[in-house]
Amino acid sequence: MSESVRELIQKRESEALSPFAMLSSESEGRRRDEEPCPVRTCFQRDRDRILHSKPFRRLKHKTQVFIDPVGDHYRTRLTHSLEVAQIARTIGRALRLNEDLIEAIALGHDVGHTPFGHIGEQALDEVLREQDIEGLPKKFRHYEQSLRVVDVLEDLNLTHEVRVGIGGHSKGRKDLTAFDGELTSTLEAAVVRISDRVAYMNHDLDDAVRSGIIEKIPDEFQVIGNSHGKRISAMVYDVVSNSLDQPAIQLSPQMLDLMNELKEWLYDNVYLEYPKIYPDIAKAKHIVRELFLYYLKEASLPNSNSDPQSAIDYVAGMTDRFAIARYAELYIPTGFAERINTVR
Repeated sequence: MSESVRELIQKRESEALSPFAMLSSESEGRRRDEEPCPVRTCFQRDRDRILHSKPFRRLKHKTQVFIDPVGDHYRTRLTHSLEVAQIARTIGRALRLNEDLIEAIALGHDVGHTPFGHIGEQALDEVLREQDIEGLPKKFRHYEQSLRVVDVLEDLNLTHEVRVGIGGHSKGRKDLTAFDGELTSTLEAAVVRISDRVAYMNHDLDDAVRSGIIEKIPDEFQVIGNSHGKRISAMVYDVVSNSLDQPAIQLSPQMLDLMNELKEWLYDNVYLEYPKIYPDIAKAKHIVRELFLYYLKEASLPNSNSDPQSAIDYVAGMTDRFAIARYAELYIPTGFAERINTVR
């Protein structure tokens, strides 16, 4: 065979993908040069590196919204990442974009998330703002930590396009705008950015009903769809129909307004209400805070140079159950813990 499998795939990309797609053959490359894989493109290789990494596997035991829920069907950070990847790939295929790049960004976008979801992120951010230590960041953002995970902690040596997509995926509480799909590095990154919101709004709404925090979906949002699947389908169709053969990823003005209104409603009625009615939220924040302060002072971290940043990395990388176990080991007398287990 005169051409490698990878070269044949790259040729098919150039023939079949949209002129606005990011071709793997045109990637800006990696920070360290590597011999190309004979079978996989650079974006396929990145996806595989993320998928096989330990931080990705740990997402199965990290909270999405609901901490330690009773029930097997609540989302975790892992299932969220898979849902984002599925939605984004559906959009990407319809728009003839690079699905391998989309999948790599989607699978890697949350690998830096803390235990206990955004509650853990908030706890780390708050305690960092209280510190005055040279070399220690003054804030914590999970998307910045995700980039640090793939760049430094795991040293995956990903391509420029995947790295930028991971680092720029989050909008926090900000509204989506008509320009969101134009301000990212690639259209593939823009697809993941919007798909992240499509995924979390719909599955968090679904989980909120399951938990009993809300009784039903408000009537004003039923126009999007009267079921989880129909709402996602409507949002995906809107993105595709308004972005087809365009140099940007766009939503219709009507859907843009509805999605921003739904996001605000979720903040007011779910994300900000949940901590008020579930006291263990404060306990989870306390665990993250105390673990960070312990490792910051004790500097007894495995496989690290014991600098302040290592304390952030270690705590942020914990799963919910590992954080709970470490806190119990450090702060609860062994006899007490055994007595609690006996009572249960």
